[in-house]
Amino acid sequence: MSAAQADLNRRYVLRERPAGDFQPNVLQREAEPIPEPVAGQALVRNRYLSLDPSNRIWMGEGESYMPPVKLGEVMRGLGVGEVVASRTRKYPVGARVLGLLGWQDYALISPTDAMVPLVLPRYVPAPMTKMLGALGVTGLTAYFGMLDIGRPKRGETVVVSAAAGAVGSIAGQIAKLRGARVVGIAGSAEKCAWLTGELGFDAAICRRDGDWRPQLADACPEGVDVDFENVGGEIMEAVFERLNHHARVVLCGLISGYGADGRAAGSPNVSNLVMRRIRVQGFNVIDYLPRFPVATLHMGVLILLGRLRERHTLVVGLDAAPAALVDMFHGRNIGKLLVQIDGTP
Repeated sequence: MSAAQADLNRRYVLRERPAGDFQPNVLQREAEPIPEPVAGQALVRNRYLSLDPSNRIWMGEGESYMPPVKLGEVMRGLGVGEVVASRTRKYPVGARVLGLLGWQDYALISPTDAMVPLVLPRYVPAPMTKMLGALGVTGLTAYFGMLDIGRPKRGETVVVSAAAGAVGSIAGQIAKLRGARVVGIAGSAEKCAWLTGELGFDAAICRRDGDWRPQLADACPEGVDVDFENVGGEIMEAVFERLNHHARVVLCGLISGYGADGRAAGSPNVSNLVMRRIRVQGFNVIDYLPRFPVATLHMGVLILLGRLRERHTLVVGLDAAPAALVDMFHGRNIGKLLVQIDGTP
């Protein structure tokens, strides 16, 4: 950020609803004076911004767990930053804060916000990037989705789609720790090599290969007991065909349909679900808010012991965020996708 920009708050606002896949021109870059907190508010300097498939959902008018971003509003996004000015005891100056800080340099926060920003405990010796990754919402999504809904047992076969993404890569490792056989589906040979070589997946299938369906059949000779579903569409259809009796399907995301506001989820063989007594459950991590502290501690211990690995793709500068989000929907990132807001740690 230049000296001239230092006195301004750069921000991206939603100027129109996207039609189909995300295009950067639906966002408009603005610059305004840095806001000042009033009584009950604090000013946070945003350091890192999380880019997630849910960004596209929030831009549209489809049904979601949160209302759509209004036209003219700052684009919603999860971020982590530092309190630089405060008029509330809840957020003292110097505190690290995690919340919906948005696509901007600075954000005003309050204890009365609809999604109350969290003060990160000082005793957690983790960099900010991890608080948006394995120790943040994405890691906890994998944790609760796999352990509470998937419930893999030793020797069972677990399939994870978008397995090289922020959630999928953690979910697969958790299943391995439970003794399951884990098959990942990813978008490139590089990602597949990372899954099997570093994360310990038993097999990985590149969805861009012409023979990915036979590869899936070969990788799951005894069927599928748990499907951790992040993609939807034809990938979900193919996995559903191989589900065993009493299998569990964890509906975490359906990224293939987000360009149509989540409505293009594919047409799986529903009769299989009935005949094989399969349990299908959607969820959102905010359902588990009361359990976040214990789960975060558990994840932190696994990371410290080297039993859980994470990786992130870091792009530098707020102005790189729109193009980076396009890249995410084309599968060009590995692990968690983060924006380092001002180019300095």
